[in-house]
Amino acid sequence: MNTDKIIINIGRQFAAGGRYISKILCEEFGCHYFDKEILNLAAQESGFSPTVFNQNDEKKNFLHTLFHLHAPMLSDDNFYNNKFSEESLFKFQCDAIRKAASLGSCLFIGRCADYVLRDEPNTVNIFLTADLNDRIQRTMERDKVDEETARKIITKTDSSRSSFYNYYTGKKWGMADSYDLCINTSILGLDETAKFLADFIRKR
Repeated sequence: MNTDKIIINIGRQFAAGGRYISKILCEEFGCHYFDKEILNLAAQESGFSPTVFNQNDEKKNFLHTLFHLHAPMLSDDNFYNNKFSEESLFKFQCDAIRKAASLGSCLFIGRCADYVLRDEPNTVNIFLTADLNDRIQRTMERDKVDEETARKIITKTDSSRSSFYNYYTGKKWGMADSYDLCINTSILGLDETAKFLADFIRKR
């Protein structure tokens, strides 16, 4: 792969180590890191409050929560002139992803970035999974919750991410044919998986 500019897109199951591995890859390849940061960029571009994008982050069926938002979260002009909808929020997010990608080497976590940037050269799309027990343990330690709560968080988050990805891309979240590589981080561990992925990206 020509490393003058690299775009790495990371899809991930909840608590599969996506953020940890992504930080290592960003250091390795000198990439700008975009996780929730892309939501702030989308807010700046659209004029909507970042809260709107955060509440809609990788979710479908968001509009029913709109009526619980306070007025300052929305710009009246944008609300009426742009016909506020999930689709318009997604468009703003896509525009922010494309703008960020134009600035140089980037790593994007989730948010359909692999689909949005599908025509960009030097792009590699990776999906991270992990054994459920590892994900539960990681969630319990990070969020300070019991096992039952951790399971519920994992199930709910993965379901939201899957629905969001499938709806906007027409592909299947987590399925091998949607990515260049799918890998179970439990097999090698997070650090060794990051090394493996770095080598893969260079060869890719």
